[in-house]
Amino acid sequence: MEIQTRSPFVAASRRQNLVAILATPKVMSQSQRLKDQPAGERPRERLVTRGPDALTHAELIAILLRTGVRGANVVQVGQNLLQRFGSLHALALARVEELRMISGVGRDKAATLVAAFALARRLEQERCEESPVLDNPAIVVNFMRETNRLKQVESFQTLLLNTRKRLIRMEEISQGLLDTLLVHPREVFRPAIVANAAAVLLVHNHPSGDPTPSEADIKATRDLIRAGQLLKIEVVDHIVIGRASAVRNKDYSSLKELGYFFA
Repeated sequence: MEIQTRSPFVAASRRQNLVAILATPKVMSQSQRLKDQPAGERPRERLVTRGPDALTHAELIAILLRTGVRGANVVQVGQNLLQRFGSLHALALARVEELRMISGVGRDKAATLVAAFALARRLEQERCEESPVLDNPAIVVNFMRETNRLKQVESFQTLLLNTRKRLIRMEEISQGLLDTLLVHPREVFRPAIVANAAAVLLVHNHPSGDPTPSEADIKATRDLIRAGQLLKIEVVDHIVIGRASAVRNKDYSSLKELGYFFA
C-alpha cells in the first residue's frame, strides 16, 4: 500500500480556506441585505406603515441612499456616516466631497443627502418667514388658544422670538397641578439661548377658566424679567389664558397690560 505524504504548507493552506468558509456566513448575517430581511423590518416599509418617527437616524438616511456596499448594507452605511460626522447637524453641513469619502457613498448618493438637508433648511426658513409677528396679546392668544384649551392642569409654554418678534418655535416648559405651576428661570431660558432667540413670550393657562394672574404668577414673572435682563433676552409679556364668560369678555389677561411688568 502506498502512503501519500502532504506538504505541511498545503495542509495549512487548506485549514485557512476552511476557516474562511466557516466564517463567511457570520459576516453575511451581520451585513444582511435589506431585501433579504422580512418586509416588515425594512426601513421603507416601516416608514409607510408606522411613520418616520419610528425609524432611527441611520434608517432614514438609508432610505435616501437606497443601496449599500459590498460587506455593509445601506443602514450600516448610514450608521457609518453618523459616526464619521458625529451628529446630524454636522452631517447636514457636509459637502459632497466630504460625503464621498465614506465607503458606499458615491457622487449621486452624496448629492441626494446634500439636497435633502438643503430642503430641510429651506423649510425651516419658510416656516419662520410665515410665522406671525407676536407683538400684541390678542395675536398671541389666537396663536396659542387651541394648544391650551383642553388642558386639565396648568401648563407653561415659552414662545421663542427673533429680533422681529416672529416665532422661532414654541417650547413646553412644565406642567403642574390643577392650580399650581413651578417654573425655574434656567428651564425657561435654556432653549432660548440654544435657539439664539432675542426675546421670549411667556404663556400659561388657568384650568379654572379665570385668567386673573395670581400672586405666584406675578412673582414668577418678575423673577423671569430679572433673569432675562442678565441674559440680554427680553421678556415681551406673560399671558394667562382662561375662558371667556358672562362677566369676562376676554379669555386672557396680559401681565404687561395690567402693569405688573417691572423687575
